[in-house]
Amino acid sequence: MLKLGIIGYGHRAAVLVRLIKKLKLNVKVHAVADIDIESSKKRLDDAAETVNFYHDADKMLDTERLDGVLVGTRCNLHTPMGIKVLKRDLPIFLEKPVATSIEQIRRLADVSTTSRDELSVVSFPLRLSPLVARAREIIEAGEIGRVEQAQAFNYVHYGRVYFDKWYRDYSITQGLFLQKATHDIDYLTSLIGCKPRRVAAMFIRGHVYGGDKPAGLRCNDCDEYETCPESPFNEYFSRRKGDKVSDKDHMCCFGEDIGDAKTGCNEDASSCLIEYENGAQVTYAQNFFVKGKAGSRGATLIGKKGTVWFDWHANQLKLFRHNSPGVETFELGQSDGHGGGDIELAYDFIRTMRGEKVSRSRLSDGILSALTCLCCRQSAETGEFVTIPKL
Repeated sequence: MLKLGIIGYGHRAAVLVRLIKKLKLNVKVHAVADIDIESSKKRLDDAAETVNFYHDADKMLDTERLDGVLVGTRCNLHTPMGIKVLKRDLPIFLEKPVATSIEQIRRLADVSTTSRDELSVVSFPLRLSPLVARAREIIEAGEIGRVEQAQAFNYVHYGRVYFDKWYRDYSITQGLFLQKATHDIDYLTSLIGCKPRRVAAMFIRGHVYGGDKPAGLRCNDCDEYETCPESPFNEYFSRRKGDKVSDKDHMCCFGEDIGDAKTGCNEDASSCLIEYENGAQVTYAQNFFVKGKAGSRGATLIGKKGTVWFDWHANQLKLFRHNSPGVETFELGQSDGHGGGDIELAYDFIRTMRGEKVSRSRLSDGILSALTCLCCRQSAETGEFVTIPKL
């Protein structure tokens, strides 16, 4: 039986644990370190399961003999907690983004070695999803030629969560390039097959979310409950989301505590242009105020011989050969989270804990993606191209 330790047993960690247990490969949650032990206990699927709880991660790591550790803390703690595990040469599942600042990236790079890279699984499920796997097969087979240009998009129909929950705290997230684009830049980089060279980016902040409502205001306490487009009432009455008005209250999306462009806040939308070392050009756009069926996520990759298009919402991929009139379509059935990529990550982590060097999403990938995202943010703030620094 493999003994799993968890640092930060939040929602995301609980999702991954459920997937690990689905595979029935003799893995059990053995120890948990979390500042909120009572909430962690509630997230355990099996209340009868024997788990050792700690308030302090170091004490857990020093006391327990673990086969692997999952780090699912808030974003600003991914680096310090990840380093604790890496220094003990334990297999690690590290949530994205692996870092939220250049200083954190340098600290991670300092402890990263080839052996530790092989022991790491970073939470980049999209690169392992069946759609990207099929696109990779097509590209590696030379069916479209080398990727010369790509356009990717992520229109987040549930984007309000980045303003009505803890994600709204910019000191934790450091913006939505790091929160969302880190996924997309990673899978694009894996498909293109080389590193980004420089970026140019821009964002929109404070045009849609944020405002002058009192800090801490919640929907149920607001005089505009019936008229606000983001209230539970209007989610149902105007957009027919669900079969009734939801009982789930949330924090105001237009509060002063969201921050502003001067002090720092999450963006309503953002875009970037990435030039890769082989000359390939990628454009990426993400939007957090689209609603309902306007939501979509995917990419178009173009080579000399053909084009590949895929979309996770449609669960479909199309191959266009430039010198052929036909279109080949691949359709996939239902899958687990992140287009089927989460279950792949779970299996990679189990195999890593068993000593197999199989991880397809490593610390080095996490560092490169976070670094690129931070450069995108810098470009959006300065209005200039930013060259990706060497570490």
